[in-house]
Formats: sequence, structure tokens, C-alpha cells
Amino acid sequence: MATHKTWHQRHTEALSFGSRLADSVAKGMGSWKFIILQTVLVLLWMGLNLVGFIYHWDAYPFILLNLVFSTQAAYAAPIIMMSQNRQSERDRIQAQADYQTNIEAKREIEALTLVLNRLEVEKLDRIIEMLDKMDKNAAESK
Repeated sequence: MATHKTWHQRHTEALSFGSRLADSVAKGMGSWKFIILQTVLVLLWMGLNLVGFIYHWDAYPFILLNLVFSTQAAYAAPIIMMSQNRQSERDRIQAQADYQTNIEAKREIEALTLVLNRLEVEKLDRIIEMLDKMDKNAAESK
């Protein structure tokens, strides 16, 4: 039994490992879970460095933390842009598929309109025939 795959299924199957990885990273970084986790880690980092009596691995103004954020941003931005580019491509493919569906639907509607018009003309022709017969019968009976 052959299964018909949607454009979305075909597109998903065609993604490379890197594309799937970039999409999952972008999805993860764009979530509340990530924002909350990162906020907790930053507060923990700052708290431990402010109150740590013995060892400060990143004393105020937290230059190492700033470097970590810069590195994260340097990698996150292109990964998110790759994912957005793929989303744009998916949107373009979906728009093209929708356009093709609309064209096919238009053709079907036009064909149905022609059939309905033909049936309407045939009905009108029959009615006219019946009226003509009734006129002839009425004329003959006089």
C-alpha cells in the first residue's frame, strides 16, 4: 500500500543532521524553559561570586560571565538565522503547495459550473418542449 507523503513530511525527511540540530537548538533557545534556566544559572553564578569568601572565579563585574554570554550569542545568532532561513523556505514551499491546490480547486469549480450550466440548459429545453406540446395539444383541442 503506497502512502502519500505531504510536502512537510518530504521536507522534514530531506533535512540534514546539521539542519535538524540547528532547528532543535533554535527551538530550545526560544523557549521559556531556556530563559528560566539561564536566569537561574546567572543568578547562581553571580551569587556564588559575590558571597564566596574563599574563591572568586569571576569577581565583579563578572567579565568571565560576559565572555560566556558573548560566546553564546556568537554561536546562537547564526544557528537561529539558519533555522529562520529554513522556516522561510518551508513557508515558500507551503505557499506554493497552497497555490497549486487553489488552482486545482478553481479548475474543478469551473468544470462543475459548466456541468451545472449544461444541466440547466437541458432542463430549460425540456420545459420549452413540454410547453410547446401543451400549446399544440391545446390548439388541437379547440
